[in-house]
This record gives sequence, structure tokens and C-alpha cells, in this order.
Amino acid sequence: MKYVLVTGGVISGIGKGVISSSIGTLLKTHGVKVTSIKIDPYINIDAGTFSPYEHGEVFVLDDGGEVDLDLGNYERFLDITLHRDNNITTGKIYEYVIKKERKGDYLGKTVQVVPHVTDAIQEWIERVAKIPVDVNDPSEPQACLIELGGTIGDIEGMPFIEALRQFQRRVGKENFCVVHVSLVPEPKATGEQKTKPTQTSVRQLRSLGLTPDLIIARCGGPINDSTKCKISSFCDIEDDCVIGLPDVSSVYKVPPLMEDSNLVEYFAKRLNLPLKRNRRALLRWRGLGSNQERALEEVCIALVGKYTKLEDSYASVIKSLRHSAMKINRKLKIHYIEADKLESQENDPVKYHEAWQQLCRSDGVLVPGGFGMRGLEGKILAANWARTNSKPYLGVCLGLQCAVIEFARNVLKWDDANTTEVNPNTNHPVVIEMPEHNTGMLGGTMRLGKRRTNFTTNKSIVRKLYHDKEYVEERHRHRYEVNPEVVQDLENSGLKFIGRSTDGERMEILELENHPFYIAVQYHPEYISRPLNPSPPYLGLLLASSGKLDSYLNSDWEPSPRSGC
Repeated sequence: MKYVLVTGGVISGIGKGVISSSIGTLLKTHGVKVTSIKIDPYINIDAGTFSPYEHGEVFVLDDGGEVDLDLGNYERFLDITLHRDNNITTGKIYEYVIKKERKGDYLGKTVQVVPHVTDAIQEWIERVAKIPVDVNDPSEPQACLIELGGTIGDIEGMPFIEALRQFQRRVGKENFCVVHVSLVPEPKATGEQKTKPTQTSVRQLRSLGLTPDLIIARCGGPINDSTKCKISSFCDIEDDCVIGLPDVSSVYKVPPLMEDSNLVEYFAKRLNLPLKRNRRALLRWRGLGSNQERALEEVCIALVGKYTKLEDSYASVIKSLRHSAMKINRKLKIHYIEADKLESQENDPVKYHEAWQQLCRSDGVLVPGGFGMRGLEGKILAANWARTNSKPYLGVCLGLQCAVIEFARNVLKWDDANTTEVNPNTNHPVVIEMPEHNTGMLGGTMRLGKRRTNFTTNKSIVRKLYHDKEYVEERHRHRYEVNPEVVQDLENSGLKFIGRSTDGERMEILELENHPFYIAVQYHPEYISRPLNPSPPYLGLLLASSGKLDSYLNSDWEPSPRSGC
């Protein structure tokens, strides 16, 4: 097994996740089976209880693991299926060590960070690196990308640094490569690329026992030769091991840029990897980056949410929209609309009118998932506007529940229809908490992970988008669902639930009769969208918003590799 450790210096959010994914893409496209591990030094057991403003979106895996959004990057770039243990946190490690101590596995010894915690980290990495990640190939991966979250020098990351220092000796230097990602700022006042921050972070990394083999220098523009020479000299590394990576317009341009820097040859030599040279391997990635820029016609989607001030809060949603836009050769424009701004003009009439103008100027409406009452009424109003104005609408998770509440209020005339999350005493509880998840705990208590949804009819836009499969398997993350007792009333009035769980009790997909495209799903299809294989519901929204849905559904297509039969 070969290991590539990716660390970061100077600041967080420097792009380690995309760089790790791109390195994995280089290796995979040249014949190496790759897996990934993300280390997050926070004490939380997992990402499940994070506010989206705190750490971006919570990404959900097939096995129900709620993990860091970088694992979404790995899955999308590498087209692999990861597991909850591919995300290591301080909380998980300490929980593991404490359980062993309680069982007496340490034979009465004093349990310490070194060696017990550091040993646990190393054992975890070795175990997880061997887990197959390709559903069609049960063999073990050949290389493991390890991304260490945070910045070198963070106090919470120290046990992991020490563990990785020991791990390097354990597996041998020939099987362990360190890639350090560092910022090279370019102050406007001087226009000069500064290397001191990189020198400092590399010095700190070395003081902790790890020496970088490669330095990825991140900068707004290309790194000039004098800067590379300076980093090489002061960081004691070969010139060709300093790789400049400027800001780019699309993340899909990163793998080709890294290939152009001869990193394929570097890793083949440094780790003695059996790479199968394929000069055409990254043509599809080069095409993705250029196609995105060449699109001339625009499609505009209103994303009505409650966390729109931070784009990472809807990372997978936005990427799914972009995958679909590239598929249909459209330039994507997103109107980010704070849902609560649609509700009332009393507090801020200017923002109220701006929000409604943005909604009305959009070609389609997307209401993504979320929790709590803030912005709920605004999302319901957006669903109502799309329904009554024949605008394409896609609701995801809470977006489905908002569509149901809106329909019950305005079509069935149940004025107080609501979700019991907001109003436990409503006379018309159309959305209720799932009984098995009423535990009083937040972390890990939702309906999580991959579940099967059976189609209940052959006449369905959604079923056609999924290439007429009998069922689909998608990932879930919710603890509220449509009340089965009101389903018949809703369907009698035209709101059809054309996809249900295997027991028939959970409403998974709704479709409105006599509407060009009014679709909502309880699951999160964005989690398994891929650049070359967009999520069908998102693709449908973009097609409908571009006026191309009918021509797509009536044309011949190749069967999709997405799960289902």
C-alpha cells in the first residue's frame, strides 16, 4: 500500500480537498486503485451536528456516515464509494481508545496520547486503507490519499502529526509521500509573491518530524521562476518539486494542470507505482473545464434556502446543478435567495422586493434541505409561486415537505397545515416526525444513508429521467416525513406520490399533475451526482428550465450506470 499525505500551511480553506482529489484522479486515470481518508481534528464524533455556517454542508455516505464535505469531493472526482470510517475525527479516536480502556484491553497501563492514541490512529488508517471502494471491484486499493484537515501547528492536530510521523517509519519512506499545500500571497501594495509564510509552515512541519516531498504553492496567478527558486532554496527541496497552482475558474481544471506539471511521472518514480501511461486519460477532465466556459446560453435557477450566505453550505447541491448545466451545454446562473426575505416586507422592504424580483426572473426554482422554522414560510411561498405560475420546481428533503404543506393549505384549504417540527399542535399535521427517531438525541438519529425507492407508476417524468428503472437507491438525511394518513387526500387532488419506500409507508417522490415540471424528492440526489453522470432530478430541473425536457425524454439514450434496475 502506498500513502500520500496532504497537509496545509498558512491558512485553512486553501484547497487541500480538491488537490487531494486531483492527485487521486491522476493516479486512478493511470491505472492505480485509489482510496481516500480525511482527518478532521475536531472533537465531534462526526459532522452530523454542525451548523452549515460552521463547517459547510454535511455530506452523507451510503452507510449513513455524516462526514466532512471533502469526502464528497473524493467521491465525485474518483467515482468511488467511501465509508464512515474514511473520515477520522478526534472524537472517533478518543471514543475508540476509551472503549478499549473500559474493556481492559490496555492491561492496566496508564492510557496516554503517546503511544495509545497515536497507535489507534495508525491502526485506523491501515485498516480503512484496505477497504474496497469500488462496488464492481472487491480488491484492495493500491494507494491511499490522506488529507489532514486544518493547518500545520494547530494544537488539536498534534496527535495526528505525531501518529503520521510514526506511521511514515512504520510503512517505510518508499511507501509514504508528503505533499504540503501552502499559500503564496501577493500583496497589491508590492505586487511581489511572498514566500515567508511557506518557509514558516514548512519549518514548522519539519520540526514536527515530517519533511515535504512536494510543495504545492497556491497563488492568485502563476508562480514565477524566482519564487519557485526561493521556495526550493529555503525549504531544501528540488526546483521541480515546487508546483505552482494558481486560482482557476473550475475545479475540473486542476487535474489537467497537475498532469501538465509532470506529477504522474513524479509519483510513479517516488512511490514505485505501476502506472499505465495513458496520455488521453484526462481528456474528459479537460473537456469539462473548457465546456463550462464555452456555453453561451444561460439558465438561471433560484436557490431558495436559509444558509445562502455561505456557498459551501450547499456544496453538493451547487455541484449537481453544474454537472447538469454542463450536460446540456448551458451556462449556469444561480440566484441565492434567503428564504425569510420572501416572507414579509415589514422589516426590510428593499430586500423583500429584491428577493421576489430574483425569484420571478429565474427559469426554475430549487428548494433544498434544511432544519428548523427560520425561512420555512419563505420556502413554502416559493413552492406556491412555482406551482401557480407553471415554473419548473425541484424540492429536496425539506423542499418536498414544503411542497406538501403548500398544497395542503392552498388546494385542500387546510389553512393551518404544517410540519410538527414547527407546530406540534396543528390540526393538520401533514409532515410528522418518524417514530423510530424520536430519541431526544441529535447526532446520528436521522434516517441516514442509501435506501431503495420503488416507483409506483410507469407514467412519470422522474421515472423517465431515471431511464425507466423499477427502483432507485439514493441517500437520505431526514427525521421528518409526509404523514401517511393525509396521502390519499393529497393524491385525490393531483399531488401524486410516484415513489415510495419498499414497505410503501414513506413518501419518497412526488409529482404534480398538469404541471410542466413540479417534482420533489425526500432523499438527497445531489450526494451521488457525478460530473459525467448528473443526478436525474437536477438534470430534469435544468432541462425543464431550459425548455429541453420534452426533447430529452423523447430521444433515445444510453442506460445510466446509476443504481437501480
